[in-house]
Amino acid sequence: MSDSTSPADDLATLAEQAQAGDKNAMDDLLRQVYPRVLRICRSVLPYSADAEDAAQEALLNIATKINSFSGRSSFSTWVHSVAANSARSTYRKLKRTAQAAHNPEQMEKPDPRTTSVIAGTRLDLLEALETLERDRPQMVTPLVLRDVYGLSYEEIAAEVGAPLGTVKSRIHDAREVVRPLLRPKD
Repeated sequence: MSDSTSPADDLATLAEQAQAGDKNAMDDLLRQVYPRVLRICRSVLPYSADAEDAAQEALLNIATKINSFSGRSSFSTWVHSVAANSARSTYRKLKRTAQAAHNPEQMEKPDPRTTSVIAGTRLDLLEALETLERDRPQMVTPLVLRDVYGLSYEEIAAEVGAPLGTVKSRIHDAREVVRPLLRPKD
């Protein structure tokens, strides 16, 4: 990397080369984004093994869906979305497993993977996002990218391919839906 290029420029260059079929560029790209992807997954999933599984799924999605990256947003913003979606998907799988395994007759020793989902510090947020996704799926990604990961409205608009005003409106409306779900139960 020269002094005139930034890490984001290097990622964009690697992404272009990987889209063109350069396997070495893909390997380098995945190696460079892995720490960020893992950090994103860990911010959602409290159990390390779950976060690592989600990060691996995200890397697989990045590798197989790189051609769906259109350049509307920065490559790092796209990676952020892929990782966040992977973490939420892993959470949903673990929740289904935990619910299926919650048969009292089969209860022997708790599985730490499903227990982490049930006892996780972000359970209330993940449950609220599931409710939002069921009722208004177009609002989930903008809300997560803004309120969980702190991306700017402009970055989010570019990522989801919607006008800035629409993104702001979706985030506002999503907060209105999610806020009561996050209040402590009395």
